[in-house]
Amino acid sequence: WPYCRKRCSYCNFNTYVVPAVDEAAVRACLVREAQTLLRLSQVHSVSSVFFGGGTPSLASPGTVAAVLEAVAATAHLPAGAEVTLEANPSSTSTSRLAGFRAAGVNRLSIGIQSLDDTELRMLGREHTAAEARKAVEAARGLFPGRTSIDLLFGLPGQSQDAWAQRLEAALGLCDNHISLYQLTLERGTALAAQVQGGALPAPSQDLLADMYQTARTVLASAGFRHYEVSNFARKGALSTHNLSYWRADQYIGVGPGAHGRFVPWGEGGCSREARVQTLEPVAWMREVQSQGHGTRSRMVLSSLEQLEEVLSLGLRTDEGVTHERWGHFFPQLSLQAVFGAPGEGRALQQQGWLVLDRGGLRCTWAGLAVLDSLLPDLLWQLQR
Repeated sequence: WPYCRKRCSYCNFNTYVVPAVDEAAVRACLVREAQTLLRLSQVHSVSSVFFGGGTPSLASPGTVAAVLEAVAATAHLPAGAEVTLEANPSSTSTSRLAGFRAAGVNRLSIGIQSLDDTELRMLGREHTAAEARKAVEAARGLFPGRTSIDLLFGLPGQSQDAWAQRLEAALGLCDNHISLYQLTLERGTALAAQVQGGALPAPSQDLLADMYQTARTVLASAGFRHYEVSNFARKGALSTHNLSYWRADQYIGVGPGAHGRFVPWGEGGCSREARVQTLEPVAWMREVQSQGHGTRSRMVLSSLEQLEEVLSLGLRTDEGVTHERWGHFFPQLSLQAVFGAPGEGRALQQQGWLVLDRGGLRCTWAGLAVLDSLLPDLLWQLQR
């Protein structure tokens, strides 16, 4: 759902602020594209559905229900399949959330980003801290144990103490899942322009590292498992859907700008493709209406490209890349043969950043924090 009521100062996602949305037309196109791509993939069963955006909580529950009905009619959607909706606090009244639950949503991901009004204004958010608290409480009442919150850290001018306070406040409010994202100043955004123009101070790399380590320590002591670089869960409340990305499972992307990774068996394909749907909603709708889907680009992924994704995504998790998953993509050469041999991978193990054992290849506690700096060496070794 690519539409938002306003654009946040840090956002460079494929989002659109328009005077009015023809929801019936968008709904019909989402349903048709989902059906077309599911048939193309010849998938038999869907394990999870994730409504992302934009702001999917601006869509009506009827649209969500229509998409889920289409999925269930085209492939098997088990009764217990995880169905997540991303929501903003400004569009999450209790009655609206109850409508989403009745439509089939069973997990909510709320973008609160901060629990401080000054920070929220800087980020260009529509809601206040009080509205964020109210939204999370309403969501927990309807989706107990399955309400996640998003928080940003590393904001311009944010101190370590201020971050620790935000974290403490979030712990008092949250359910069993938290996603923490370091703010990235994206080119072309209002916030990046303010920092580059000197109106706001940029945080130092050391401060960002300290904030991240503080969060990991605090959340671990509160019973959260740090199961992915940016994600923390307790009581087993991991995001099934996001885990499927990190485990390099197949997925279908539906809607403007959505990405997918699947084998198009339905048209004679036998290799995994990377697909991207047309970005602009009006052009995307035109394509869906004329040909059943709005795929703008598709690329067959080579064995090496698939392995690069398996490695880059898998190492983001605490389980890492298992021998079984690696073997599924490349049975000819084991993880041990690639990264156990002398070279960059073994050096990173000796330095304490990585572990290669019977479970597979994964980062240590220290390695997970600096994964982006480890990957180039590992990818270089893989390419050789």
